[in-house]
Amino acid sequence: MLKQVAEGVLVHESEFIQSNCTVVQSRDGVLLIDPGITVNEMAGIASDLRDVGQPVVAGFSTHPDWDHVLWHPDFGDAPRYGTARCAASIRDVLSQADWRDQVAEGLPPEHTGQIPMDLLGLITGLPAGATEIPWDGPTVRILEHQAHAPGHAALLVGESGVLVAGDMLSDILMPFLDLEAADPLNDYLKALDQFETVAGDVAAVIPGHGSVGGVAQLRERIAMDRAYVQALQVGRDPEDPRVGPSAPLDWLPDVHSWQLQRLAERGTK
Repeated sequence: MLKQVAEGVLVHESEFIQSNCTVVQSRDGVLLIDPGITVNEMAGIASDLRDVGQPVVAGFSTHPDWDHVLWHPDFGDAPRYGTARCAASIRDVLSQADWRDQVAEGLPPEHTGQIPMDLLGLITGLPAGATEIPWDGPTVRILEHQAHAPGHAALLVGESGVLVAGDMLSDILMPFLDLEAADPLNDYLKALDQFETVAGDVAAVIPGHGSVGGVAQLRERIAMDRAYVQALQVGRDPEDPRVGPSAPLDWLPDVHSWQLQRLAERGTK
């Protein structure tokens, strides 16, 4: 079910790690951001949009992780965008003969057979440095950075003040670092600084996974994520509830430990 979070902006929350699909409305149709996880969920979103006479006129993937580059035939053949680095990253994956097997290794077993693969990753990279999504609707600013994944981008819907944060600023997930990057910790801190510079224009934040929040939650999440990353820089326990004994997902402490191990192997703290 689509729920309105601001004027002209709707969200659908998946059962898979509270994944959020964001819909930005215009007069002629909608922009679909990170459009969903399972076949049934995406078909339901398409049905809801048909019921209100709003076709999909554009799509955008905030980054190249599999759960953000999916698509469903019922959405039609609207252009699907990502940053240049995002598109190049997923294109490299799709160029490999065994890409389906590689992607399948990361799929949640509880959704086996429910995740559509045929249209995965078929996105067009926008020109390097592009600052807005090219569509006939509200201005949607692209805030690209190097945190979490290659070419990761948040979007700021100017008229409504909604920040679509991709896989950042979550209340249930701690920062997931891009451990293949040259400087993952500082990359993440620079992205958080970028979010802070636009916080005054934000009325609501939509994370890739987790709860929609207001401006107070935005600032709290920036502070919490910064504290987590800074703790990792100096080898200190981040004392973050998302990875402690009361972690909202029981596998998060293991991911946290894995990140610590990888950073130690790199000699980065």
